[in-house]
Amino acid sequence: LQMIVLNSSAIIHPPGFYIIGFETFPFISVYFIFLVFVYGVTVLFNILVIYVIASTRCLHTPKFLAVVNLAVIDLFLNTCTIPSMIKIFLIKNNFIPFNLCLLQMYVYYVFVSLESFALAILAYDRLIAICFPLRHNSINTVRSMCCIVSVSWFLVMGVIAFATGIMTRLSFCRSVRVFSYFCDYAPVFRLACNDNTMQWFAASFFSVLLLFVPFTFIFLSYVSILMTVFRMKSVDSRVKALATCAEHLILVAIFYIPLIVIFTVGFFLGVVNPDQRVLSLSLASCIPPCINPIVYSLKTKDIKTRALTLF
Repeated sequence: LQMIVLNSSAIIHPPGFYIIGFETFPFISVYFIFLVFVYGVTVLFNILVIYVIASTRCLHTPKFLAVVNLAVIDLFLNTCTIPSMIKIFLIKNNFIPFNLCLLQMYVYYVFVSLESFALAILAYDRLIAICFPLRHNSINTVRSMCCIVSVSWFLVMGVIAFATGIMTRLSFCRSVRVFSYFCDYAPVFRLACNDNTMQWFAASFFSVLLLFVPFTFIFLSYVSILMTVFRMKSVDSRVKALATCAEHLILVAIFYIPLIVIFTVGFFLGVVNPDQRVLSLSLASCIPPCINPIVYSLKTKDIKTRALTLF
């Protein structure tokens, strides 16, 4: 154990933690084969999207800047968890050193929060394009989109750095078994044997800031979009816009609903079935990065045409 003196009191940090989220899962081998497939698709399609947009000058627009932002986030989000999950399954070594645990915690929550903001940014792009078509080019410029994306990154990285930093103030003198699929924030701070009120408050407040605020913006954006769509006189335009909105909303639902349900149940009831929590959160964070490039990018005519010329 590593002991640190902080304000005249000893803070005990263990050598590391044991990730035990999948120990009781039935058909675990099938799930990990599925994860290998998901990760392969995620890497292939997101790198393809990034390359196509970066190498095609006519795609250097606000919309595709938002799409590239999402693709980069998707790539890192699945990379910070799925390889370590596969390693645990293959090598049967579920130990993670303390500092590496905090690093994984930081990287995961940075990119899952950025995923939330990236979906909100894409909703903003659709909102301006559909509700303000005549002013779209003047409102939504490359410069303004760069500013929005940059602010979201700096905000998230700063907030998560604070939340992760205060984990070092906790003492772990009892169990070091983390019931999750990675070094998850709440399962780790609940193992502490000193007061974790600050960490609980940070988890609650930042979940609202980084999850519920973007979700509320997305919801209100699509309400406005749908109101505008139903006022369109052209039936073809209405059907096309509704089909696009439906695809986007399905992806938003896949990402947000499990996270919001788990957070709300855990917040108000205090108890969530550990297996259900691990499965729901792992699917909610792993599936969208795999599907996003297909729905948001590869179905777009410009990207599809350019991508096909590469093969």
